[in-house]
Amino acid sequence: EVQLVESGGGSVQAGGSLRLSCAASGFTDSSYCMGWFRRAPGKVREGVGGIDSNGITDYAESVEGRFTISQDNSKSTLYLQMDSLKPEDTAMYYCAISHTRSHCAGGGWRTVASYNYWGQGTQVTVSS
Repeated sequence: EVQLVESGGGSVQAGGSLRLSCAASGFTDSSYCMGWFRRAPGKVREGVGGIDSNGITDYAESVEGRFTISQDNSKSTLYLQMDSLKPEDTAMYYCAISHTRSHCAGGGWRTVASYNYWGQGTQVTVSS
């Protein structure tokens, strides 16, 4: 059974930083696409960024230059480093994984339906 478990959320002031983690278990594919998403109250889920098994990353314009995705394959863990946080970054953050690496290409990582597994989310709250 594949499980994704997010952690690292919390409350910070604007301008602060947080690092989210997504620990994956039971996923044995060496080729994949992973994404970070968020959903703010009253809004639809939106893509934050994606990374494929080759380490190629892409980001939403709203977080470009502030957020960084990385992965530690030895720990089967995906990270989202969030710097210069803004109140509008407040949301529940989710990680997701797809069996198909090409889902990440051409901005396809933004497509919610492309993913096979999702975590339960971790809350990030940024105060002004």
